[in-house]
This record gives sequence, structure tokens and C-alpha cells, in this order.
Amino acid sequence: MLSRGPILSLVRRALSVSALIFLDVVGLALGIYLALVIRQLVAGEGDIYWGLLWREGPAEWLKFVAPITILVFVQAGLYRERERRPGAGRILACLIVVALIVLAFGIGTSYDFTTSGLIPTSVVVSAVTIGLLRAAYDSAALEVMRAAGIHRRVVLVGEGESLVRLRDSLAAARGVLNYEFVGAVAPEPVPGLRLLGSRADLPQVLEHVRPDEVILAEALLEEGAVLEVVEQAHAQGIKVRLAPETTELLVQRGEYVPGHGAPLFELRPPVLTGWDWAVKRAFDIVVSAFVLVVGLPLWALIALVVKLDSRGPVFFFDRRVGVGEREFGMLKFRTMVAEAPSLQPQLEPANEAEGALFKIRDDPRVTRVGRFLRRFSLDEIPQIVNVIKGEMSLVGPRPLPLRDYRLLEDWHHARYAVLPGMTGLWQISGRSGLTFDDLVPTSTSATAARPRGGNCGRGCTRPASISS
Repeated sequence: MLSRGPILSLVRRALSVSALIFLDVVGLALGIYLALVIRQLVAGEGDIYWGLLWREGPAEWLKFVAPITILVFVQAGLYRERERRPGAGRILACLIVVALIVLAFGIGTSYDFTTSGLIPTSVVVSAVTIGLLRAAYDSAALEVMRAAGIHRRVVLVGEGESLVRLRDSLAAARGVLNYEFVGAVAPEPVPGLRLLGSRADLPQVLEHVRPDEVILAEALLEEGAVLEVVEQAHAQGIKVRLAPETTELLVQRGEYVPGHGAPLFELRPPVLTGWDWAVKRAFDIVVSAFVLVVGLPLWALIALVVKLDSRGPVFFFDRRVGVGEREFGMLKFRTMVAEAPSLQPQLEPANEAEGALFKIRDDPRVTRVGRFLRRFSLDEIPQIVNVIKGEMSLVGPRPLPLRDYRLLEDWHHARYAVLPGMTGLWQISGRSGLTFDDLVPTSTSATAARPRGGNCGRGCTRPASISS
């Protein structure tokens, strides 16, 4: 997170948002001023100058209207990245909402609106001034970035003529940063593009060239191949976009990116970022700290009965695989006999679960107290410590033991894009009664491209959400 690329990206985004907020406030003040000027002209009154904004009563609302406008704009996505930012129509709609808020607050405080037409006039004029300032900023910023040599380094993935058409369309695009075509990942050479390797070489290619984006030409690519490319790129933190040629592109995690000369859909990894991540992390810490403090008497009671029931430690540290496929020590109350790990190989023939899971409903290694703790999931309470340390979340896909992790298929690794959780959709959907494919959380876009038949099982038709 502290490497050069993310820091520069964060600084650029902060400067861009700050500039837009400044321009919006200036445009709002200018809009109110021009509305006052129009009122003066219509009323036939003189003295039209800038101080009119601060001399008139309605202008006092600027200190109140400006922060409200910024909050409404934030909610409407008007400070998002350039490509996903709504246009002038959204600005007008937001200013109408702001006007209604101002009107409701004024009526509630018995404010005397001396001129009823000032508010709608301010809305229309402010929409024009803010829209013009934003358009000028976007145009100037784009020219500055182009002059500074800032561009997008792109790797194209696909086959034959579809890559040539995609390259030509992207190269002809206007209103976006220039593309630098690093090369193509294809089964055979593509005219005008450097061949970087085949799809089997993609992880090594991405690690070597470190592009900003991977763009897939969907034509002639099988669904499984698309999923494989997406997972490999997301594993290295590289943005993926799809240039579709079918209507199957309308997936849950796909978002249309306009203005690129070719219809592109960005296939984002199903993870929380930005404010969503901050809110979820804050929720995890606050709730975990509360449960930790309030539940200390229960902890002590469970520790006592575990110790009295069987010999061995109170806690059990199990090596699990978490976000980014990194190992961590998951903490639990011990529910099995102390020598349980060494007995597992003998019980493998009795495994009742499919795929990578190991589950036995009446596991002989479970103690009497352990059976009670497992029934009510009380053995999971110590994982609050893992949540506070940032190794787990309160809600997420359950972390797998090392034994199960080694048996995963490639498409199963989508679950490691997010923090594992103390509880998730699996625990309320059947637990041991589900196949492993049912337990793998993926996005809808990934589900559409899973291998069909074979080991896919019921997971192909009823996927779990990765946010679980």
C-alpha cells in the first residue's frame, strides 16, 4: 500500500477531488451572484457589482448551501474518477435536491424569502456555471497529463483480428488518456502488436511488464479463459476491462466505461475499497472490541469447562489461509482432543464432504464440551482477536485449513480477494450439507465463466456472494 504507484495514484485523486470541490464552490457562488444580477436587472434596480453577493440576504445562505452541495455531489458520484463521473444532467438534478433542502430548512426556520424566483434561477444558473467550470477543468487536466507524457500502459488479450480491431478503436479514442500498447497475449503474432506470450504465460508477462490495465477482446475466448485472465490480473492488482462482442457482458461486477472508442466494461474484483472498506473495518474494530470486553466472563467460563473436560490447552491455533493467500494463525477454543491433528490421516476414508473439505458429522475426536461449543459456534469467539489484528473480518468467507487449501482448483482462489470472516453465508446456508463449490464465494461475473460440468457441481447455478 505504501509503494510508489498507489501513493502517486492517491495523491492524484486527492488533488483532483480538491480541485473539483473548489470549482464547485466557485461555480455555486458565481451562480448565486448571477441570479442576483438577473433579479436586479428584472427589477430595474442599479448597483450591480460583486459585493451584491455579500450584501443581499439570500447570499448569506452560501455558507450553508456550499457544504450541503458538496455532500449531495459526493452521494451522486460527482467526485468519482473522470470516466465514471456523471454529466451535466446529474449536476442539475443534485442542485434541485439542494434547493429543496434549502427551501425546507428556510420554511422550518421561518426565513423570509423576499424573492420567490431567486432559488430556481440560482439552480439553473449554478448548473451552467458549475458544468462549464468542470468541463474546462477536465479538458485542461487531460491536456496537462498528455503533455506530461502520462498514459495508460495496456496489455491486450485475445486472438487474431479481434485484437487488431480493438487496438485501432482504442487508438482512435478522444477525450481519454492516450494508450501505450505494451503488447498482446495471444496464441500467435498479431500485426502491429508485440507478442508477449500465450495465455499460459500471462502471470509472468504481467509481473514483468506491470501494465496499468489488461483489456480482453472477448471474441473467440471461452468463458473459462476469460475467468482465468481476470483472476490472474486481479491477483496482481491490475485493472481488467472487457471489450465484449456478446450480450453476456451485463454482469454484476461489470461497469461500463464510456469514451474509449470501443465499448469497454471494467471487470472489478469483488472487494470493498475506499470508504466502503473504511466503514467495514471500523465496524469490525468497534464491534469486536465491544464483544471482547463484554464477553470476558463468558471467555473465562468456557476456558474453565474446556480445561476440566479434557487434558490439553484451552486454545487451539490452527494455520489457515487468508486474504492474498497468506497464512495466519486462527484462534479457537479447543473442541477436540489434544492429539486431533495426528489422528486426521486415519479418518480421511470417513470424510463425508466433497472436494477440498474435510467434514465428519460425528467426528470421534470432538470432546463432550467441544460438541456443545460447536453446536452454538461458541468455539469461534476467540477469533475476535484475529479480527482486531486485521487478519479476519466479522463477516466473510470462512478461512480454510492448509490441507483443504492445497486441494483447491484454480477458480476457487477467488475467495482470497477478501478477508476471511468469523461467519458468512456458508454458516446460514447448510454448513456441512453443502458441497465445496457451494462454499466458494465469487462474483456473478466469475460465476458465468466457471468450468461447466466436472467438479463445478451446484456452485455453477447457485453461487454465494463474495461480500458474505
